[in-house]
Amino acid sequence: MIAAWLMSAGQARCEVALPPVNLGDSTFQDGIAGPGAMFQQTLSVYHANTSRDRNGDHLQGTPEVTSVALLTQLSYLSEHRVLGAYWGGEVIVPFSHVRLQPPTGGAIHATGAGDIFVSPFILQWPAASLAGRPFWQRLNINMTLPTARRGRAGRMDLGSGALQLNPHYAFTWETSPAWEISGRVHYLWVDGHHDPAGEREKSRVQPGQAVHLNAAVSRSVNDNLRIGGSMYALMQISDDRIDGASQPGRERTLGFGPSLSWKRGRTSFHAAAYIETEAKLRSEGSRLSLRYAVNL
Repeated sequence: MIAAWLMSAGQARCEVALPPVNLGDSTFQDGIAGPGAMFQQTLSVYHANTSRDRNGDHLQGTPEVTSVALLTQLSYLSEHRVLGAYWGGEVIVPFSHVRLQPPTGGAIHATGAGDIFVSPFILQWPAASLAGRPFWQRLNINMTLPTARRGRAGRMDLGSGALQLNPHYAFTWETSPAWEISGRVHYLWVDGHHDPAGEREKSRVQPGQAVHLNAAVSRSVNDNLRIGGSMYALMQISDDRIDGASQPGRERTLGFGPSLSWKRGRTSFHAAAYIETEAKLRSEGSRLSLRYAVNL
């Protein structure tokens, strides 16, 4: 079924930063789905004690970052066909705790609900054939609404304060009875918004556009268990802007690690662990993703 869109944390700068996106939280058999409803809970744990600048060099004196995020997702695909695909929608409500520990002084933390993710337009195509093997694909026009509280004095914000468009294309190709390859490619656009924490009274900021992707390869061990590897990558493709002026530097990160999934009947469990590298203008650490899903 449709994988969760999971929060990340730990940007290495405070002027302008990309919002949380799905990094590594969709893995095996991501493109496979069919008519019906799915309930999913996703837990993501992230930790980093190093950050990198716009050249990829280590920054000195950056805070230690720890975040725990829980996302509750409800998705539905109808029997109605659009362009030959099943039409559907989804909603995801995130709740997270983030803690920043500076090298000196007390920790800064925040706990609460984040921005809500919604998609009124999902197209899930039935299995086709690619090189004689089953091939699944999906298009999801996802957006994020600025529902989280922002601008509280002395508090960390859990929301971006701006409307975001984050559509993705996902696929799964069953290359043999045992092996499969899955991937998901996202495009991110964030609307400009006023930053209540900016040094200027009405500083208007807009993060740059970005592309991020997840990919996985797995092999079935038996009817219930699959094992393999997963990776994610994020690359900012346009400059951030403050009051219309371009800002130097673009974010980048890469993560990879082992994954597994276990399925029985209508339920499934997915786990993936990642080590990050090649970061720019971001923290660089490790991530654990756990997902539990049930087809209703």
